[in-house]
Amino acid sequence: MDDSAAFRRTEPFGHAATAGVLFKPGLELRIGSNIFRSTNGVVTIHGKEQLVIEAKPEQGLLLATLDLYNERGTRIAHLRRNVLTLNESGRFTVDVGLGPSLSSADIPSVRLRDLQSGHLVFDARMAATSRVDLVCGRLHSHKGMLVEITSHYCRIGSHTTLFREIVETRGGPVILG
Repeated sequence: MDDSAAFRRTEPFGHAATAGVLFKPGLELRIGSNIFRSTNGVVTIHGKEQLVIEAKPEQGLLLATLDLYNERGTRIAHLRRNVLTLNESGRFTVDVGLGPSLSSADIPSVRLRDLQSGHLVFDARMAATSRVDLVCGRLHSHKGMLVEITSHYCRIGSHTTLFREIVETRGGPVILG
C-alpha cells in the first residue's frame, strides 16, 4: 500500500486556486442598502478611483482617502488617511471616531462635513472586523455628477440608482457609474 495520503477535493477550485495564489477575503463595503463583498477597499466612480477605505480594527482605526469635486468636476478637497491635505477655503471639516474595540460604544468612524452647505458629505463606520458601512453621503464625481448615498440607495447622477444590490468583487474595487 502507498504511504502517501490521498488528495480529496471537497470544494471546487476557484480562479485563485488555479492561478496558484490563495485568495484572501477582503473588506465588505455596504454603500447605502448595497453590499459589495470581498473588496480591496477601493471605490471607483465613472472609472476613476475616488475613495479608498482601510480598516484597522486591531488599532481601532478606520482610514479614508477621498477626492472631492464640485459640480463642474474641479477638485476642491482631498482627504488623505483622515487628514484634509487640500481644503478649498476651509470649507470641509473631518471628525474621526476612534474605538478601542468594536464592542465599545465608540466605533471607528470617519465623518466629513461641508461647512458651506451644511451637508454631511461622507459618513463611514466600521460595523465589524472586515465590514465598513458607508451610511450616507453627498458628493460629486470627477465628472461633476452628484453621488447620493442614503440608507436606502446609492444614486449616481440621474440615471443610475443601486438599491439592495449584492456584488462579489473577488478582491477588486467597487465600481459605481
